[in-house]
Amino acid sequence: MLTKKILSTAAILMLLACSPQFDWREVRGNDAPFRVLMPAKPASFGRDMQLAGLTLNMQMTAADAAGVNFAVGSVRLDDPGKAGVVAEAMKDGMLKNIHGQITQAASSPDGIVEMQGKLPDGEVVTMAARFIIRGPRVYQVIAIGPAKKLKQDVIDTYMSSFKTD
Repeated sequence: MLTKKILSTAAILMLLACSPQFDWREVRGNDAPFRVLMPAKPASFGRDMQLAGLTLNMQMTAADAAGVNFAVGSVRLDDPGKAGVVAEAMKDGMLKNIHGQITQAASSPDGIVEMQGKLPDGEVVTMAARFIIRGPRVYQVIAIGPAKKLKQDVIDTYMSSFKTD
């Protein structure tokens, strides 16, 4: 009898552990050719930004799940030769936004950069980001949230799912 109760309790705990905090679904860019797994239904919007001395319209697709924000931003350049400086300006802007520092540098040009920093309210956050150049487009793929919520498996799932079409 005790064994049945232990097994039942274990089964319930396993089911609870499987309840998804992240409801992954494939999302395609509205204005840029990409696809990515997002953990919730995203919103899309655009705004003009200053990057590397250029005024560019950044299109964003973003979702929030379990206290972690996920976003893909993209800009289209008239001069693809400026993509490298624009990607660097994106990375610098992200660091500045979280008053952060790089804790793990990318191992390749499209690799993941990890950062630690603080939000204006003082909350300590971890950010994982990729800055990707494809022809005239520069993409930033980011996940940001408290370190205890932004686990490596979540980062890996999200970042590895990003593909340009």
